[in-house]
Amino acid sequence: MSSEHTSIQPRPLLIAIDGPVGAGKSSISDEVARRLGILHLDTGAMYRAAGLYVQRLGLDPHDQAASEAAVSQAEISVRYADGAQQTLLNGEDVTGLIRTPEVSDAASAVSKHPGVRAQLVAAQRKLAESTPMLMDGRDIGTVVLKDAPVKIYLTASAEARAQRRLLQYREQGEEHTFEEVLKAVNARDYQDMHREADPLRQAEDAVVVDSSDLSFDETVDAILALVRTAMQKEALHV
Repeated sequence: MSSEHTSIQPRPLLIAIDGPVGAGKSSISDEVARRLGILHLDTGAMYRAAGLYVQRLGLDPHDQAASEAAVSQAEISVRYADGAQQTLLNGEDVTGLIRTPEVSDAASAVSKHPGVRAQLVAAQRKLAESTPMLMDGRDIGTVVLKDAPVKIYLTASAEARAQRRLLQYREQGEEHTFEEVLKAVNARDYQDMHREADPLRQAEDAVVVDSSDLSFDETVDAILALVRTAMQKEALHV
């Protein structure tokens, strides 16, 4: 009898970054992925597109049956141009339309519905089947990419996150008080952490990165150090 020697193929590098609203997941993940030369999938943008679609139909995003039925008919996808993600809703690039407080609230509401989550999680998993990728969201390490070799829980104090969100709104020409934004951040935290379907929580094997007192670059460097340590320990490729 002859035996064949099969070499172990390296796994694609998959990074799961979870965390609460305003922790800087999208911008920090963009930079981490850019430096590593891999794609970044902002899953929250997909839920925002779902919320926008439900809004456009004049439906109540808190209505589970109506939201699930509507989103099941929507085509939500992503594409990449110059390394940046563009979020598509029925073929329309809605990247610039999904960062308003109203769409954020609708996204938080529709993301509670199991049928909506099942549809988008399936799409997210398919994208990561064979491509090195960084995904950020609120259930990546616990649901979408349970076996990701790198899991990070990116967080910051509610006050720090509210201040960052306030600056974002001002850059967009929107006026809000710090107290209003802090109240919204705390309400969103409660909603995300107490929803019935896939609530926000830290995966048991995730490493916490608290950026409350870190600059943008310091946070990026901290995450890159964790990724490189994991790459040295495991057979991972980009």
